[in-house]
Amino acid sequence: MVILYDQYNLPENIYDIIFATKQQVLVAKMLMEEMKQNKGQLGKTEMSVFATALHEGKLFDTDQATFGKKKAPISYNKRQFYDRILTPMKTMGLIDYDLYQKTYKISEKFNKNMMRIGLMWLQEVRKPAVSLKLKKP
Repeated sequence: MVILYDQYNLPENIYDIIFATKQQVLVAKMLMEEMKQNKGQLGKTEMSVFATALHEGKLFDTDQATFGKKKAPISYNKRQFYDRILTPMKTMGLIDYDLYQKTYKISEKFNKNMMRIGLMWLQEVRKPAVSLKLKKP
């Protein structure tokens, strides 16, 4: 997954940097809230139940609950949830999956990876210049 951001206009939350659409941001936030309510982890079955509830439009966004407005159910395709939300979060290190316990856990690997990327950039900047030679026709 590629993360593109503007250093002068960073959004207020990490989800807006990582995900492309407002619906993806909303679903990712809902997933993290669900995991936080369950001590930072969900079993494979609980994750499936969450994805099914999203698919069937049985979940409501608490952030949208504003005075005078009706809460709207959130609907998100189950397959797209796994492909566009959960899998990218796993590959970026936001969520870990334990094959033996069959549980998804909130992870801090994303932070460690971002620090590694920053160090890689510093190493690149500090490399000595290499002269380039143009090929003569």
